[in-house]
Amino acid sequence: MSTAETSPTFNLKAVVLETGIKPHTLRSWERKYGLPRPLRTQGKHRIYTQKDIDTVKWLIARLDEGMTISRAIELWHHLEGRDEDPLTVAAYQAGDLMTTSGPGDALADIRQKWVANCLRFDKAAAENVLTQAFAIYPVKMVCQEILQKGLSHIGDLWFRNLATVHQEHFASALTIERLNALLAAAPMPTRIGRILVACPPHEEHTIGLLVLSLLLRYRGWDVVYLGANIPFFQLESTIEAIKPELVVLAAQRLQTAASLSKLTQLLNDKGVNAAFGGSVFSLIPSLNQRIYGHFLGESIEDATQIIGQIMAFDPPVMNVKPIPEPYEQATSYFRAKRHLIEFDLRQMLEHENFPLEHMNGTNARLGQDILAALNLGDISFLNSEIKLARNLIANYGVPLDFQSRYFEAYFRAAEKNLNGTGTPIVEWLDKLRTEFKGR
Repeated sequence: MSTAETSPTFNLKAVVLETGIKPHTLRSWERKYGLPRPLRTQGKHRIYTQKDIDTVKWLIARLDEGMTISRAIELWHHLEGRDEDPLTVAAYQAGDLMTTSGPGDALADIRQKWVANCLRFDKAAAENVLTQAFAIYPVKMVCQEILQKGLSHIGDLWFRNLATVHQEHFASALTIERLNALLAAAPMPTRIGRILVACPPHEEHTIGLLVLSLLLRYRGWDVVYLGANIPFFQLESTIEAIKPELVVLAAQRLQTAASLSKLTQLLNDKGVNAAFGGSVFSLIPSLNQRIYGHFLGESIEDATQIIGQIMAFDPPVMNVKPIPEPYEQATSYFRAKRHLIEFDLRQMLEHENFPLEHMNGTNARLGQDILAALNLGDISFLNSEIKLARNLIANYGVPLDFQSRYFEAYFRAAEKNLNGTGTPIVEWLDKLRTEFKGR
């Protein structure tokens, strides 16, 4: 090791700036565990070497991988006891333990047991599987490989009509209960800066944000988690009370992406940093160009790394594409005429003896999706929602002819009531009904 690496050069402030760790945490580690090992000036002030800084970064990396600080210190001393330098040994890498979902994979076997117990509504057995998993594997690995992938599998079973909505809700409730418990027991913050995490108005899916909040806490960040469906009302006073350096939001559907967009615009106007993610941005990649703030990538792992970069470097936000004027006009006109469109739609379908038991719900969802796409500035954003809905109802045995007749009637009702002002909507409906006719 070079003389420069072992020369006492840096004061406490320099180490804090370099590592992002809080001063009292650094002092606590030194006092309780003996790491790092700074020298003292004649005035009793701590002075650190480059090796001390590297040691702190090594410890933070172990926390990022899901270790507790005591386990990381134990591993450091274990390596030193073998006459190995921990800074040069790849002692623990989460990626080495991450496994594929092959038939012989231990994590896949655990996940299958957890899914099976959830599908049987066996809470005690499902909880026992998780308890054993957390005893063996790091928190991050269990959350990603068992909980998230397990829920995704159950969701896919529901989508294909092979599991009930009750089974999906049971598994989700168990997951949320466990994640809340883990979040409550997570280590105290060690890094400077506060992060507010929440779902925008009308977004009820919280599991992804709970996992992200938990992983951020294990990385040492001070996270304030607000949960689902936060309203615009009193947001300003909440921001003032929490004083976050960053607000993280997530949306899973087009409708909540639109409310997320309004929320990030409000935060941008107030000079508050925002970041966002969620499954809808994977389905519609160009959607993130319509949102103020930093896109957090395709996965929870991407998000944790990007958030760290935002907190460290405060990069600028990309410019957002403006909403075209015809879209603003179409939005106002559709709001005013929507009830007439739906009235005429019902009249047409009643005349055709179309089954109407799900009409109100279908109209409500489509209407909200149209408004969301208009507010986001691109009617083609609707295509992914329609594709999902089309596949879902096909899996549940709804004939394709019903879908075709519904959109044909909706087109005719919209064309009648919107005139030229609703051109983006009418053109999109015309294209959609043509696609249905061609099938």
